[in-house]
Amino acid sequence: MRTFSRWLVLATALSGAAAHADANDLVISRFGVERRGSSSVITSTEFAEASADFRAFARTYGAVMTSANLMPPRTTGHSGFAFNAELSVVSLPEDVQLPTEAEQPGSVLVPSLHVRKGLPFSLELGGRVGWIEKSSMVTATGELKWAVNEGFTYLPDVGLRLHVTKLFGARNLDLTTTGLDIGVGKQFPLGGMVTVTPYGGLDLNFVSATTRTLDFDPSRTTADTAGNDSRDALTNTAPYSRVDAGDNLTPRFYAGARFIGGVLQLGAEISLTNLGSFDQEGAGSRDLPSVFAFNTTLGLDF
Repeated sequence: MRTFSRWLVLATALSGAAAHADANDLVISRFGVERRGSSSVITSTEFAEASADFRAFARTYGAVMTSANLMPPRTTGHSGFAFNAELSVVSLPEDVQLPTEAEQPGSVLVPSLHVRKGLPFSLELGGRVGWIEKSSMVTATGELKWAVNEGFTYLPDVGLRLHVTKLFGARNLDLTTTGLDIGVGKQFPLGGMVTVTPYGGLDLNFVSATTRTLDFDPSRTTADTAGNDSRDALTNTAPYSRVDAGDNLTPRFYAGARFIGGVLQLGAEISLTNLGSFDQEGAGSRDLPSVFAFNTTLGLDF
């Protein structure tokens, strides 16, 4: 049992270490390390505080991952196809700690590629792959949109979009958002083959996150676990409390416009994600700031 415990600690240390870490890569164990401070063993209160920090982080990073819509509720049509290069500039709140390798930035860039394909019955299937700048992390989004109403002369376009986004490349972290987006827009001709479509909507995002077992004692060595008590290897190790999607709703309000000239399309959008609040064990309610983002897109619409 003692040998198994030593190997467990060694595996934990190796899984949390990277040969090379970029400035915006995440060190998820930092919440527990900093809350533990000089305590020999992390207390239940300190662990609850660290789990609350992790929950606040998960909501904030979920907003970073889902900061852009960049398309009106109208679909491309059953035979249509769209390919876009996108860029999001996301402002990061100072009141929420993000455990980045370097100093926490005030904003982060998220470039992405977005592909959409029209289907019959006013349906549209899409996928987006993004990269968190200065990191080894990428996001992948799958989406299905249904235009409840589109193309009528005197009525606005109305669309519903289901989407799932997952973060890849973050050590010891599993972070996923799911959402339902309700959008309204209207296309107006400007002359010839040029149109403009202002739009806006509400995106209901649900954030879920878990971690692996983390080591809150960065000074620990393999020799420190070689005592007579095999449980020494498990001291100051634990996963954070699970962040459940049903308890972590972060609504996002957005507005933007898309210009199309021939097959070329250009768009811009602003969004504001309300991170809300939650009850922290032993400390009452914890209010979180909102996340603001500016998004642009350039692409082809066939």
